[in-house]
Formats: sequence, structure tokens, C-alpha cells
Amino acid sequence: MAGAVPTVGSGGRVPGPPEPPYDRPPFLLDFFPLEDAGQTRLAKFFDELRLGRLTTTRCPRDATMAWPPRVVCPTCHGEEMEWIELPKRGTVYAFSAVLAGAPLGMESDVPFVVGLVDLEGVALRLFGRIVGRPWDGCEIGMSVSVEPFDVPDGRVFYRFRAQP
Repeated sequence: MAGAVPTVGSGGRVPGPPEPPYDRPPFLLDFFPLEDAGQTRLAKFFDELRLGRLTTTRCPRDATMAWPPRVVCPTCHGEEMEWIELPKRGTVYAFSAVLAGAPLGMESDVPFVVGLVDLEGVALRLFGRIVGRPWDGCEIGMSVSVEPFDVPDGRVFYRFRAQP
């Protein structure tokens, strides 16, 4: 039936994406990385994200920009990586709505949107959650901005917010 609106339960319309309540899932299914300097050599990424800056690493020897950030250049294998700030805006390259079968710990978030976003001015395409617009209102090419969000256990991660 063309143009039909997906429904939940007894004929109700599927609601737009909630601001997710991230309860901590079991360790092996935890989607958010460990951020402490004692657990990762990439702690600076999370420290900068807490300050509202999205960063990654670049090799000063061959200019390879790595995503996600790395401590060793994937091209020349040098260990002299430098931190650079990335743009906060981008456009949606592709997206998918998760309408059922969400990963453990994210069931109450359904429906939600994940997508690939091309950041402005750099050759990077990032994957992440897209919030701020109902799943059926998302479009390829729409403008988004990167924003940090706090995970309830004290960690931080990024997501994309749809722009008006």
C-alpha cells in the first residue's frame, strides 16, 4: 500500500526519535569506548569532545588523516601522530531507520536513525546516530551538526543533530 504510515501496536503512528536514555549495557555489548587515559592512548579525543570539539589524528610525515583517531599512521606506520580539529557540520550521505531489532540496551530507543555523514571540507565520512528529526523526516543531503552527548556513566560520545 503506497504511502502507508508504519504503525505500532493498535494503529498508533510511529513516534519520532526520542532523546535516548543510555542505560549501561553489558560490557561485551557496550557501544561506547573506554575513555580514560589509563585505558586508551586516545583519551585526548574524549577530552576534546567534552569541550565540544571533534578531533582526529593526522600524520605529519605523509599527511594521512585517520578516522577513527589512531596512535600509529595506517600508511607509513609512524607514531608521530598530531591532533587536528574537524568541522562541526556535514551532510547526510546515507541513513537507515532502526524500526525493530535494536541492539541490546537500545530497545527503548526504537525508532531511531543512524547514518553516514560527510564532514564539510575534509575527506571523512563518519557513522553515527542522527537526532532532532523523526526518522521519516530524514533525507539524504540534509544538513547536520556534530554534538557531544553525555553517557550516564560519565563517558561522552558524539552524534549528529539535524539542522532546520
